[in-house]
Amino acid sequence: MTAFFEGIQYLFVNILFAPLDFLRSLELVTWFGANTINWIFMIICSAAIVYWIKQLRIFDDAGTENQDTTAHSFLK
Repeated sequence: MTAFFEGIQYLFVNILFAPLDFLRSLELVTWFGANTINWIFMIICSAAIVYWIKQLRIFDDAGTENQDTTAHSFLK
């Protein structure tokens, strides 16, 4: 049973976390390069927010948005 858990440890530490170890060592060379994943996620989130706001504006202009304050039973 010990070999099974050591195999799991080897898989995660030496194989799956290798790219993150590379980014950690890259931080000493260039900060922007080490934070590439963060920049990519920020770009994806910004694009999603812009898309969401555009969709909200489309439904608001069409008049299909229910803005009645009694839309929920707990607001009565």
